[in-house]
Amino acid sequence: MQVTETLNEGLKREIKILVSAQDMESKLMDRLTEAKDKVRLNGFRPGKVPIGHLRKVYGKSMMAEVVNELLNDGSRSILADRGEKSATQPEIKMTEDEAEAEKILEGGSDFEFSMIYEVIPDIEIQDVSKIKVTREVYEVPTDEIEEQVQRVAESARTYEPKKGKAEMGDRVTLDYTGKVDGELFEGGADTDSNLVIGSNQFIPGFEDQVIGCKAGDEKQIKVTFPEDYGAPALAGKEATFDIVVKEVGKPGELVVDDEMAKNLGLESLEKLQEVVKGQIESQYGSITRQKIKRKILDALDETYKFEAPSKLIESEFENIWNQVSSDLETAGKTFEDEDTTEEEAREEYQKLAERRVRLGLVLSEIGSKAEIEVTEEELQRALYEQVRKYPGQEQQVYEFYRSNPEAVSGLRAPVFEEKVVDHLLAEVSVTDKKVSKEELMADEDDDAEAKPAKKKAAAKKKAAPAKQKPAAKKEKAD
Repeated sequence: MQVTETLNEGLKREIKILVSAQDMESKLMDRLTEAKDKVRLNGFRPGKVPIGHLRKVYGKSMMAEVVNELLNDGSRSILADRGEKSATQPEIKMTEDEAEAEKILEGGSDFEFSMIYEVIPDIEIQDVSKIKVTREVYEVPTDEIEEQVQRVAESARTYEPKKGKAEMGDRVTLDYTGKVDGELFEGGADTDSNLVIGSNQFIPGFEDQVIGCKAGDEKQIKVTFPEDYGAPALAGKEATFDIVVKEVGKPGELVVDDEMAKNLGLESLEKLQEVVKGQIESQYGSITRQKIKRKILDALDETYKFEAPSKLIESEFENIWNQVSSDLETAGKTFEDEDTTEEEAREEYQKLAERRVRLGLVLSEIGSKAEIEVTEEELQRALYEQVRKYPGQEQQVYEFYRSNPEAVSGLRAPVFEEKVVDHLLAEVSVTDKKVSKEELMADEDDDAEAKPAKKKAAAKKKAAPAKQKPAAKKEKAD
């Protein structure tokens, strides 16, 4: 095998490989000899099939196997010998001339092909102990925990049927059918829906028109969906809801005590407070984690400046761009609606793609040097979390991942990344800073990765799926 480098520019490489007809013939004969004792042909005793006859019957198919083996194993061995890692699967170029290809399969010609690829650049890991980051910490006050406990208690409040008209605070059980422009819309109908008047669960104006209704009443309610409603097809539209009131309930006394906690399946009020506190701290802790992770990535982005493989950048850009385009299409918006142009957006997302690829390579190298691995247990846990997102389709989702190794790799990557971030958190200099809730929740306008994504986030916000309640409040931005 003759290997010749024909291109070496930056990260780009092109290697020409030539295997002489004599070597191809030798490889074919090895295969034929190996198959001689295994092949069964009519008219010949086992192991007595002449090589010439065997070649006549199987020669071309076996030579095709030799070609495939050279393309696969040969490519890997060449990269290994050169001490290089290809950023993507190498592009293989070989003759497209049928007559020449036929001659190769018949063993009458040299086999020549080229490998075109980009190498993953060598990355010299820097001392991260010099990186200094501030971790924003919000200490949840007791009154916020008590407020949440109160809300939990409200959700468990009992109601007793009452005669007469519905008042503020009463629970109304009703059926409703919603229409826009005289047509039913998806998610606009429900039966036995419970509405606590004053809870602001429904579209502004809906609950006010339920006040004064009593069991057995039928009424048409007219409302207007907010301009920023989650379902773009309904945003700003006038709607009518035909309702049938089935029951009006008067709220029972709300006592926040051990008995109430036991009704929720917990042994005591103290345990409920502990659970609520843990949930709240976990939510704010996730925000703290994401913000400090972002700061570490920003620091790495400033530290590591190198050329990243263009194919990886192209692939990452396509993923981002397809998602952005899909979000805008779903929302019925254009780039102009997001205060930008397609050209400007492409430029911003191209920078984001380059950053992601470069940081991905840096994190991979840091993880490799630290011998960080994703265990099978961690991978199964990630799979379980993914399956949970699709209630009712668990088995189909599980089968999809079981039969798609690439999809499983997609689960492995974020787990690996988080483990590398954990490693970095133990290495960098971290200073904790107590902040208010508002400070913790505030966006960082100077964030290199979040900045171009703000337009995308806005599109996603407006593209949120319609709620199943006729007036569920629109979700806040991520």
